[in-house]
This record gives sequence, structure tokens and C-alpha cells, in this order.
Amino acid sequence: MKDLKQLIYKDVNSPVGFIRIIASDKGLVAIIWEGEDYKRTKLPIPEQDDHHPILLQTEKELNEYFEKKRTCFNIPLDFKGTEFQIKVWEALLKIPYGSTKTYGELSKILGDIKAVRAVGGALNKNLISIIVPCHRVVGASGKLLGFAGGLANKSILLDLEQGFTMQSLF
Repeated sequence: MKDLKQLIYKDVNSPVGFIRIIASDKGLVAIIWEGEDYKRTKLPIPEQDDHHPILLQTEKELNEYFEKKRTCFNIPLDFKGTEFQIKVWEALLKIPYGSTKTYGELSKILGDIKAVRAVGGALNKNLISIIVPCHRVVGASGKLLGFAGGLANKSILLDLEQGFTMQSLF
């Protein structure tokens, strides 16, 4: 395996368009949406590597997710953010598949109901969409709000999860 001081990527086709999966030697770092401004990530420019095990595992698990054969991911993650952002992203991982939380509920779970805006800011910095499921966070009224992949893709992901049945696994 090559020394990964630099990030690596693989482009993958999906039901929500082309996505770029980016990894380090520790784990998955980002999923970038087609047309998304890479500058938003503040990451160094990655090198292409279509055969790296973390990228291949990510692609496989994403395909299973989109085929409704997977409800959770087993990919090692390499978060790039502040301590607070990482705390928010780890809380996202606890929102069950097919469920949603509001920004307020997520703030309460994190121990500070007044942190709604800070939570929203951390969600905006989440680089590992889909796997770290910021699409499962909605406004207080249930309205879909802010999502790096666009609200149409957020709706697709939520609809995919709502339509899941245990029979989909077999």
C-alpha cells in the first residue's frame, strides 16, 4: 500500500449523480457532490487511486445503501474538523436509518438547546455526506433545509430510507 501523506480519490456514479470519495491512510475523509465547489472542503488536492481498499469498500457500501441492502456503514472515518464539529458529526451517526431529527433535537442531544445555529454550522462543514447522515436533520416544521448535495438529493436520500423494508435485505 502506498504512503498516503496526500489524500486519494475515486469518482463513483450513484443515483444522486457522480460523487467523489476521498480518503486518507486512516479512513474516509469526504464525499464530494457533483458540481460542488471543492474549495469548500479546505482539503488538499487528492490524487486519483481507483484501487485503494478504503475507496473500494466505500464504493461497495454506498452501492449496497442505494440498493436498499445496507442501513449502516462500516467504513473507517477520518474526520477533519474542530472538536465541536466532530462531536456533532458523531451525534449524526447515532440518528437511526429512516429517522430524522430537528436541529433543536440534535442540539438537545448534544447538551445545549441554544446551540442550534452552531449545530447547523457544523452540519454545513460535514464532508462525509450520506455516511455521516446530515440529510437526516430537518427544520423544526419538518421542512428540508440546507444540504451540500442540494435539497433534491436530500429528498432522494430520505425517500430511499423511508422506503426501506427488511425484505429489501433478502
